[in-house]
Parts: sequence; C-alpha cells; structure tokens
Amino acid sequence: MSARLLTHLRHVDLAVPDYDKQLDFYAGVWGLTEVAEDSGISFLAAEGSPEQYVVRLRKAEEKRLDLVSYGAATPADVDTLAERLLSGGVQLITRPGTVDTPGGGYGFRFFDVDGRTIEVSADVAVRQHRKIEEKESIPVKLSHVVLNSPDLDRTRAWYETHLGFRLSDTLSSPHMGEVMHFMRISDQHHSMALAKGPHASLHHVSFELRGIDEYMRGSGRVIRAGFQKIWGPGRHMAGDNTFTYFLDPHGNTVEYTTELECLDEDTWHPHVYDFSQPEVTDQWGTANPMNELVAKESFNDPDRGCFVAPPV
Repeated sequence: MSARLLTHLRHVDLAVPDYDKQLDFYAGVWGLTEVAEDSGISFLAAEGSPEQYVVRLRKAEEKRLDLVSYGAATPADVDTLAERLLSGGVQLITRPGTVDTPGGGYGFRFFDVDGRTIEVSADVAVRQHRKIEEKESIPVKLSHVVLNSPDLDRTRAWYETHLGFRLSDTLSSPHMGEVMHFMRISDQHHSMALAKGPHASLHHVSFELRGIDEYMRGSGRVIRAGFQKIWGPGRHMAGDNTFTYFLDPHGNTVEYTTELECLDEDTWHPHVYDFSQPEVTDQWGTANPMNELVAKESFNDPDRGCFVAPPV
C-alpha cells in the first residue's frame, strides 16, 4: 500500500442532459449554493464548507459521472503522486499543472481501474464559508461518494495500492458474499465506499448536515417537495451514520447524513458485517426494508464516460 498523500474529498462532477432541472434541484430543495456559472456548467458550494464547490453540473447529451476530486496537502505531494501513478502503469489524462476551475490550484487527472476520471489537487483557494446554525437544514459539506464496480476486490486493491486508501469495514451476506467496502483516507470512517454492481457507475453522493434535527428537517423538506425517497430515515451500523436516500431528477442517488464515525486509525480493525441482519443496515429500525428494488436504484445507469476524459 502506498503512503497516503490524499487528504479529503473535494467535489463530485456530474454531466446531465436536463441541466436546468438538475440545477433547480441542487441549488433549490437540496440546499447548495450556485457560486459560478459558465455556458452550461455550474459550480455549487455547501455553505459550511471551505471547498470552492462540492458539485459541478455540466450540460451534456448523455448522463455520466465526469470526475471525483480529492485534495492533497501540497503541490509536492501532487507531483509525488503523479510520479507514483506513472511508475505503476496508471494512465494519466493530464500532467500536474494549473487547475482552471474556481479556486485555481495545482493538480492533475487520471483514470482509475474502472475508467473513472479522478482529480487530485493542492493549493486551491479556501472559500469564505460560515457556521451552519441550529435548525438550518442545508448541507455543511460533502461527506462521501460511493462507486459501483463489477469487480469489487480489484477496485479495492487498486485504490489501496495507488492512492493509499485503507479498509474500514465490509458488508457481506451468506448468499451474496462481499458487497461493499468502506474506504478511508483520514480518521473519517469513509470518504469513499465501493459497491458490487453490474457495471461501473455512481452509487450515491452523500452530504453532511449539522446534526440529527437538521438531518431530519432536511429529509422532510425533500420529501415534501415531492422527490422520490428510496430508503430511510435510518442509521447504519458501518460508519454509525444516519441516512436518507433520494433520487435526483436524473436518477442519481443522493444522501443526507450526519454523525459519520471518526475512528482511531492506530487501533481500528475492520469488521465484516452481515447486511442480511436488519440492524446492520438500520440500527434504529425506522427505515423501509433494504430489498432488491432499493438496491437496483443504486446500480444507476452504466457510466458511458469510462476511460473518456470529460471536458475541462
């Protein structure tokens, strides 16, 4: 496993055919703030986050996951990671250089083993942000992203070997075997998880709210606005975080969460949880049961952007 050079998750970029409808959702009921726009591309920030933006939307003919972006501490770390990836046979899309998006910075892009575009950057300007107040039910920050992979163990090994991710926990069942790996780059239980799926695609994007009350108020607001709730509210065992999952207008699964576990990395040992046990998927017992219909929604459409770099 490589020494860890990544620090945190920055943003997730989506391409969508119905750009206006998607923008209305994220900048409206979901509670993000549009901070920049340029001919069919919008940058959306979370009010409590120092990141310039946490979601980028791009108008396109086909729906796809454009990229997932991570932070590094310094430009030197960016250069070190790029050299490691090159020596490990990873295909770079760009070499390290100036990042031409809000906040600037220094970074580069490359393909992961499933063909997704990943970006790593440092020296991005800190956005002026604020404390989210009591009962203010909008996202504080981007929490984590979950990716579907047809070869779960291969993808896990790639992220461990090349990017220094470590395994926190695994979900398994007697009939399906291992179905999800929770992966971390800090003491946060996971900034990424990998799910077993029929194709490479986006499983879900998760947004952190201030606390339980704000999480419930936000979930209720999205329900009242008429958007499809597919699972929740409840509380997972792996990560100990709350969850309510919805579909955005283009069928991507998005989550409101809070209180994701922070662990002691020196003493932590990964668990294997049997997700066929109802208390594993939902400790509270308040969510609708996990079933094939819920799981199928999170498979999402096959991502046709694999091994095709998105426009800058």
